[in-house]
Amino acid sequence: MTVDLFQHEIAEALKAFDKYIVCVDKTPEDCEQSLRSLMEKAIKAYENRGPHLRHGIALDRQVTIILSQAEGDRPHCGIYFNLHSPYLKQSGKTAAPAGV
Repeated sequence: MTVDLFQHEIAEALKAFDKYIVCVDKTPEDCEQSLRSLMEKAIKAYENRGPHLRHGIALDRQVTIILSQAEGDRPHCGIYFNLHSPYLKQSGKTAAPAGV
């Protein structure tokens, strides 16, 4: 299995990234490179999964790719953009109250 098998999904994700996603960390070109790299990792995880596991997953801070076992030879592919807000409270990084 190669990344080219999922070229359609990568192309659709890139269209969505270009149209809807604001990402300070990645340009559209960086996003394509990340998608290809993550897809390779997801394929490796899928091909080397345990006997009772159905998924191969790869992720970074902005993207998650999941390959799921299907009835045919080709697994289902999900590409998700991880939503993030700069206003989201960071867990474990709370400031001490003033005067303490």
